[in-house]
Amino acid sequence: MKAALIGCGKISRVHLAALDAMADVTLAAVADCVPARAKAAAEAHGCRAYTDYLELLDTEHPDVVHICTPHFLHVEMACEALKRGVSVLCEKPCAITAESLRRLREAQRESGLVCGVCFQNRYNAGAVLAKRLLAEGTYGKLLAAAAHVLWSRDAQYYSDGWHGKKATEGGGVLVNQAVHTIDLLRWLIGADMEDCTAHIANDHLQGVIEVEDTALARMRYQNGVTAQLDATVAFTRNAKVQLDLFCEKGTLRLEGAELYFLAPDGQIEKLTGAVRNSTVGKDYWGGGHPALLGDFYACVREGRPFAIDFFEGGKATEDFLRMYAAAQ
Repeated sequence: MKAALIGCGKISRVHLAALDAMADVTLAAVADCVPARAKAAAEAHGCRAYTDYLELLDTEHPDVVHICTPHFLHVEMACEALKRGVSVLCEKPCAITAESLRRLREAQRESGLVCGVCFQNRYNAGAVLAKRLLAEGTYGKLLAAAAHVLWSRDAQYYSDGWHGKKATEGGGVLVNQAVHTIDLLRWLIGADMEDCTAHIANDHLQGVIEVEDTALARMRYQNGVTAQLDATVAFTRNAKVQLDLFCEKGTLRLEGAELYFLAPDGQIEKLTGAVRNSTVGKDYWGGGHPALLGDFYACVREGRPFAIDFFEGGKATEDFLRMYAAAQ
């Protein structure tokens, strides 16, 4: 199978490393608007370099294109690829406005191609096990959830010209960092959000970014489960994301890729075994990219839909847009 990648920034390295390990996928080309960045990635991975993504699509005719560009470019690039008969795997978020999400979903529907959003944390060992235990009712009914995203971003991180700006990033911590946890909450709870209250603020990066660095939200889902989310990029370190699932018989705690059971008597049991995801990139990102890519390419090969397509993956966009509306 023939692959291509657009956008040779930091997250592209995770995709490229995962592609290098796939025996039946050939990386044909990469594209980036910065020539030196495209050239460096192409030389490192033995493929051709482009500065115009449309030229790449029209010349290479890949089976799959990975979109790893700034958020505001995702929808336009995905739609152009789908028009050309190319399946699309897009970094999160797939869209940053309701209208662009509608357009993206329509493009998927019209194309009939395989589409995906990179919510790789669904493939972490702990998340997979938690989903199964909740479905089986091992610890009783799920009653509530709470999630904490405590990361650190400084002025240097926002110096690239698109991070920290509403028009290009689409928002702050909710859109870029907490979106993975927003997706995990809804997936594990097993229902869509019904309503929420939220507070967002730029407490520590004033004068650096025009979007929020800190957010607090309380959500109610259609199955009656209530969840709380607190997220910030103004912490002093990059801590592993913690997500607590409060069940009738105790609490399931996701801490990074690991899963624990907190019994009512205070006993703590680690549920994930010694086998871990191989982490590519920073450990607090999670190590699920190789598993997600393997699943996505299997869907392309077999002609079946990918579970986290623009309809499913786009629900995280719907959720953070609801949070922003509630905070106004």
